Amino acid sequence: MAQMSLRGSLAWVQRRSWRWYAGRGTLYILLILMSLVFTIPFIWLVSSSLKPPAQIWVYPPQWIPNPVRLENYPEALSKINFLQLAANTIFVSCAFTFGVVSASSFCAYGFAKLRFPGRDLIFMVLLSTTMLPGIVLMIPQFIMFKYLGWIDTFNPLIVPVYFGGGAFNIFLLRQFFLTIPEELSDAARIDGCSEFGIYGRIILPLAKPALAAVGIFAFLFSWNDFMGPLIYINSEAKKTIALGLGGFINVYKTEWHWLMAASVVMTLPTILLFFVAQRYFIQGIVLTGMKGDPQACAGSKAAARSRSAAAMALSASVSAPTRPIRRTTAPRREGAAHSVPGHTRAHPESWPG
Repeated sequence: MAQMSLRGSLAWVQRRSWRWYAGRGTLYILLILMSLVFTIPFIWLVSSSLKPPAQIWVYPPQWIPNPVRLENYPEALSKINFLQLAANTIFVSCAFTFGVVSASSFCAYGFAKLRFPGRDLIFMVLLSTTMLPGIVLMIPQFIMFKYLGWIDTFNPLIVPVYFGGGAFNIFLLRQFFLTIPEELSDAARIDGCSEFGIYGRIILPLAKPALAAVGIFAFLFSWNDFMGPLIYINSEAKKTIALGLGGFINVYKTEWHWLMAASVVMTLPTILLFFVAQRYFIQGIVLTGMKGDPQACAGSKAAARSRSAAAMALSASVSAPTRPIRRTTAPRREGAAHSVPGHTRAHPESWPG
């Protein structure tokens, strides 16, 4: 068996033409070159964070620091009170991410699984809001939050996302919810499950990849947000890391070596988050919007239909009332006649010999 499998694999390799290998090799080389182009700014950031101030703007650029100055990191973090800034940023980012995921998924469920008059029209109006520039809303929002007394608080950075979660996030989750077969929700409704139960027990567990993608987007946006804290935060005790990095930029001088070191520390959590949730993030982006592709969803839909049919049958069998079994024939007495085809006599002695 091992020899046969080895021969089959060798035959499969031999069937590949040299053009296929050349195309694959060229594609991999292009991908490696593009990845290097995108990583050059980060490499320069890390290199500059380890240089003395005089070596940062040397031309041609010196990629390897000489000498390596590790003192830039503790000096930069002590200059801006990094622990306080990190605590504020983590609190705002986590509250912002929770609000985006919960509110957008709730709205997306309504647009994907509920039927009500004007649903598609309201959804189109919601999508049209994505074409409105955010800078247009800055002054009206500032005036509204000023009347509410929210200036110099975290409320303007957190509370608004709990009222919808953003049009793009609703659109992303709605497209993913449409790929979940409706038979699962119908089976749950037959069992007496409410819409809130279907949303929490069926839809959300099946939409983990899309929820992870939306959560990563929201966390990165809030973690790197500079304009929002700049407008609404005034006190030093409530500033975020993005505002703290601005403390290295002065009118007459910019401490570039400290700025680069603090930027590296600020970037590390986002890189770690992406590597930890990379599988869910890519899966959520790839699977979103596959409802229109019958070949892509045929297997999953067929499996879901079979599971839902089995669940409905099991539910019907469990909920059906039990009935006593009625005896349709009389109890057999000792010495009674055996049922032999073609013979109706009562006793074996009378059978023809």
